[in-house]
Amino acid sequence: MSAEIIQFAEFRSRRHEGGEPQPVITSGMYPEQPPRFHFWTGASGKRYVHTVYSLFDCPTLEDANYILVRRSDRSTRAVLAIGRLSNNSPSENLAEIRQHAAALGADEVHVHLLASSNQEAEAVEADLITAQFMNAPHSA
Repeated sequence: MSAEIIQFAEFRSRRHEGGEPQPVITSGMYPEQPPRFHFWTGASGKRYVHTVYSLFDCPTLEDANYILVRRSDRSTRAVLAIGRLSNNSPSENLAEIRQHAAALGADEVHVHLLASSNQEAEAVEADLITAQFMNAPHSA
């Protein structure tokens, strides 16, 4: 698996200049190549950047927040589950995600890796769950 460094400041500046931001990295999951990143908004109004993987392209992961998604087309996403990984083994975390996703019929895994502590990861999870499942339905 390869990695690429994303310059969020450059992406953000193009967006604030009124120009349409270009996807920085894309994936071959769909012929239209949707963006590799998706922002989910919590009930607090805070936006959380997630890296988007197909169920089969998801790498092994350390501690992370995740959203399991069923995607029917380029713009329609159904959130099936929101969770947090906390196994001591990255391969166990991947197995947990794949098993949970397969049971729900998810085809995408959205991973948030920026929580700096276990408490922050719990807060991110609660914020996203509240926004997606407890508030009135809205688009992400």
